[in-house]
Amino acid sequence: MSCKHLSKYFQKYYLFISSAIAITFLFACSTTKKVPEGEYLLTKNNFRFEDGKIFDDEIASYVSQKPNRKQLFLLPLGLWLYNTTNPKYDSILNEYLTYPSEVRDQQLRDSLFIKYKHPEYVGKSLFFERFMHNIGQPPVILDQGKTETSANSIRKFFVYRGYWDTDVKFSHDLDSAAKKAQANYLIIHKDATRISDYYYNIPDPAIKGVYEENLRKSLVRGKEVLDQEVLESEVKRINDLMKERGYYKFNNSNEEIYFTADTLQSRKDVPLIMDIHKDSIDSPYRKTTIGAIDVHLISKLGDTLETTKDSLLGINIYKLDNQFKTMSLWRPIILKTGDLYQQKNLDLTKRNIASMNNFSVIKYDERLRRGSDSILDVSYYLAPLSKYDLKIATDINYSQILNFGVSPSVDLTSRNVFGGAENLISSVSGIFGSVVDTKDTEKRSFAYELSTQFSLNFPRLLLPFKTWKLIPKRFSPSSSIILGVSVQDNIGLGRIGFNGSLNYFANVNDIVSHRLSLFNTQLSLTRNKDKFYDFFPADRDIRNQIFETYSPALNQDFIDNKITSDELSGIIVGDENFVSSLSGDNLNLYNTFVQSLLNKDRQTQDVLISSFIYNFVYNEIGKKDRPNPFYFNGKIESAGNIFSLFNTTQQADGVISGESKKILNTSYSQFIKFDVDVRKYFSFFNDKHTLALRQFIGVGIPYGNSSTMPFVRSYFNGGSNDIRAWRVFGGLGPADSQLDEKVRSYIMDNVKLTTNIEYRMPFTAMFEGAAFVDAGNIWSLKDNGFGDAFKFNKFISQMGVGTGLGLRINVAYITLRLDAAYKVYDPNKPVGDRWVINKWQPLKPVLNFAFGYPF
Repeated sequence: MSCKHLSKYFQKYYLFISSAIAITFLFACSTTKKVPEGEYLLTKNNFRFEDGKIFDDEIASYVSQKPNRKQLFLLPLGLWLYNTTNPKYDSILNEYLTYPSEVRDQQLRDSLFIKYKHPEYVGKSLFFERFMHNIGQPPVILDQGKTETSANSIRKFFVYRGYWDTDVKFSHDLDSAAKKAQANYLIIHKDATRISDYYYNIPDPAIKGVYEENLRKSLVRGKEVLDQEVLESEVKRINDLMKERGYYKFNNSNEEIYFTADTLQSRKDVPLIMDIHKDSIDSPYRKTTIGAIDVHLISKLGDTLETTKDSLLGINIYKLDNQFKTMSLWRPIILKTGDLYQQKNLDLTKRNIASMNNFSVIKYDERLRRGSDSILDVSYYLAPLSKYDLKIATDINYSQILNFGVSPSVDLTSRNVFGGAENLISSVSGIFGSVVDTKDTEKRSFAYELSTQFSLNFPRLLLPFKTWKLIPKRFSPSSSIILGVSVQDNIGLGRIGFNGSLNYFANVNDIVSHRLSLFNTQLSLTRNKDKFYDFFPADRDIRNQIFETYSPALNQDFIDNKITSDELSGIIVGDENFVSSLSGDNLNLYNTFVQSLLNKDRQTQDVLISSFIYNFVYNEIGKKDRPNPFYFNGKIESAGNIFSLFNTTQQADGVISGESKKILNTSYSQFIKFDVDVRKYFSFFNDKHTLALRQFIGVGIPYGNSSTMPFVRSYFNGGSNDIRAWRVFGGLGPADSQLDEKVRSYIMDNVKLTTNIEYRMPFTAMFEGAAFVDAGNIWSLKDNGFGDAFKFNKFISQMGVGTGLGLRINVAYITLRLDAAYKVYDPNKPVGDRWVINKWQPLKPVLNFAFGYPF
């Protein structure tokens, strides 16, 4: 930046810069305002390692005294807010805030004023002071005794983690003039104690067999550090393993598994022995089976005596009335009398009951039968939820198409519609915002979508036979019937949509799930078709140029309304001699014109889709036992085959699309579509840093009645969850075509590849940073004349590449995300100009604002 520009920069932003300096100075001067004389404000804890840094991100939690928290990495905002009040009120307010909120009133304040001998304060509200004390944070005054306690806690932590000879020394840096102090901790951890050999002693042959069967999963290994945390994790692993094998009371006392380290020979390399004993005489463990299973449907626990008993396939069901069918209470219970006890089945049953959204569990009871230590009786006490549940909400959302939008919604849930715990959810919702005006890209236009949907959910598979014999109840199968209608207006070409589907769901476990959608039908009707060229002036300009180039006479006929735009376009596309005579700029103009016609056909098409969709999900994300989780989402969709059996009449469709068969004067789509989304996450530095990898592959193959994929099933590039250096419909693709960017921006196509790499690192508990690289593009399955077809020997060189940095802000349960991205390689630039790094403008990135992680 030149001196001239630097001067202008400071002139332009002097108010902001001077304000920031003033605020920083104010913070610096006010932090010790309420630090008593002779005391010190603790500003920092310093940790130094003599033998190498280890556990450095964990030891801070063992320090009992921490400095005042800083917001935005710079300023202790809470301390500053606390210091804005007059110190003379501090003692009074400190005691006042110890009382419960319901008794804090003027009478209490007046009594404290008298207690502290300030009758002149009587009657004062002190609203401002009370508010600042509530939201502020008092200064952390150095307590040298707590530093010694903290040093001892750190030493114990290192011993616990296997560094038995650790010593922690402490000191203080005191600044009497500034009334500030820092605490220093010197950690001398020396070499760790390691396991020289690992042995186990398990007298019970059954328990020993189970353990040895899973020995390769043991967390304790020879030559590793003798870490108490690892030993405790191993005990938990063994507990879970045995309880899944039917040993209900295994290690209930937490004294049946213990480790012994022999330190007679050495404190650095010690043999370790694990023992498992039920008692001092080594009584054998007994497996537990499920006994009686009772389900009580009551309003309160006192109603149990008034219930009527019914039994179904081994489950006893007690009800006050026939509001719910007995079968609906039997279905979520996956336990079976006589089956081996497994804790996961008890947990899954409770989860099934909750997922039905018809009952609350007011009591759950599991107990060993009197006189037996191997039969477990289980009881569930359920209370019906209210018949109706109304929810009104308003969300704020953001996308690069809609920008910020408001999404109000009203949902009414009607429970137990047919007596089988079916729920009908009736929803009315809307999205209101603005989009870039296609007529003037410098302006934004009002956009909206209104929709209503009815979803009838069944806690079973909706099939005319006993489905639990085909799909076990432990898969938690369910079904839904969905009907909906929507009206939208976003880019001028508004749409009316109707949708309906019959859906089946099954969860094999908490990682693997299946979804099957039959008769997934969508009817999309486009409004304002005749105004396409009014809403897309760039396409209109291209069309007018090619009309004039082809035949000034026919162009005049078009202007005089003697021939329609589609008729003249069809003549030009069908004139092979004209096309073969083109070269240079005229050929580029024609190719852009053809793509414009493809855009028009897709954007204005009325389409009917009826498809079969199967979705398989494998998801390890969020599972504590999967430290480097893997995610796979595969989907296949086949559409239009049923309609093809009943219709053979060909009718005209778009200029490029040609003729197609129609039902109710609407073309139905035929295609098969494959989507694969694969993700892998690697954790580093005690799981604080994450490397996230993602690969998306999508292929849509139109056939039969369709020459192109329908608009609602096509692929596009760009956006906050895709290739972030390009905005949604930002001009990337297809392939490396050299079409006019204004026309290319709204291209959608049949093949999509996207690769994302993102490294995430924490700054504080609230703030997180990221660095990322995105690459990808879209292609056609066939060459439309301008090199847009997918080819294995070219696709890598046709992928757009972008990179950037991101900030994530974790507020409550929401993650706000801001990504700044830059183009690295733009395949739609001319050859030789595609590497665009040298054209970067650091202060003008492509900004992506979104909620949640991109993947």
